[in-house]
Amino acid sequence: MNATTVNAYRSGHDSDRIDRNRRQVRRWLAVVLVALAVLVLVGGATRLTGSGLSITEWKPIHGAIPPLTAAEWQEEFELYKRIPQYEQINKGMTVDEFKSIFWWEWAHRLIARSIGFIFAVPLVFFWFTGRIEKRLRWPLTGLLALGGFQGFIGWWMVSSGLAERVSVSQYRLATHLTIACLIFALTMWIMRALAPHSEDAPPTAGARRMAGIIACMAIFQIYLGALVAGLHAGLTYNTWPLMDGALVPGGLFVQQPWWINLFENPKTVQFVHRLGAYVLFALALIHLVSSLRAAPETTHARRALLLFGLVCLQATIGILTLVWQVPLVWALAHQGGALIVLGFAIAHWRGFYGEFPREIADD
Repeated sequence: MNATTVNAYRSGHDSDRIDRNRRQVRRWLAVVLVALAVLVLVGGATRLTGSGLSITEWKPIHGAIPPLTAAEWQEEFELYKRIPQYEQINKGMTVDEFKSIFWWEWAHRLIARSIGFIFAVPLVFFWFTGRIEKRLRWPLTGLLALGGFQGFIGWWMVSSGLAERVSVSQYRLATHLTIACLIFALTMWIMRALAPHSEDAPPTAGARRMAGIIACMAIFQIYLGALVAGLHAGLTYNTWPLMDGALVPGGLFVQQPWWINLFENPKTVQFVHRLGAYVLFALALIHLVSSLRAAPETTHARRALLLFGLVCLQATIGILTLVWQVPLVWALAHQGGALIVLGFAIAHWRGFYGEFPREIADD
């Protein structure tokens, strides 16, 4: 066997090895994405059922074990009785009624802890067995650190509702949800970068930039939605397309300074969220039309079509959730739809950059 043949054999063997490793890493990251989506949905259900303040202490390790005896349940219930939410909203509830809200929050925290293991253990295994390429090691480690920081942000959010409020701060809720979606988006970006890419050229010179704008707008729209949720603004002005009887309602800037309305006035916050939906719809439509006109047969144009369809579906779910006054199932469908739109928008954007250059994972 001559040197050329040997080199060709080694090259083919290395390529097969890279493909195998990347498939394994993609499957792991796909599991992480599903777990993150479940976490966000359970978090949404926790908020919608008023359960988020039922656990009043942050016990990252010990808190994984729920109350097991009647005495432990009573002790947990007594802690809950000390906060304003009990005094002003749930005063007189029984221990059994308390359990119904406790389990939502406990499940949310348990899933968050589980994701730490789902991410960290395979990361260590893939790293030390040479399955993770060098370019990915520190980005993935950074994602793990961001997940740990998110746990702190979660408690920071909960603590805002334990002293003077009956619910958590909308500012902190929006921060918590946005960081969760950022982790979701970065995970999707890395997973997509390890997958085979189409060799089609972008339909237009600005297609990649527009895809990035849409992805960023999807994250921003989720942030606006979190402000709506934190202020319970979806329970007011439940008509569409008119809001309070007008396309542009009055009373949007009644608080001073004017900018505080964007965060603390339920009417303004809901109106801005509606505007965000219109902007996202328009961007997706422009991207679709320009892609279909320039190169309708390309993979990029087909993805733009699917992205527009997902945005339309999400907008429809959002409208129904609003006019039906935020029923639990539809509210969770709206939150899940936001994650789907975000995930696909990120994958679509990443598709314009091509697959990560191939390299041997270990030295």
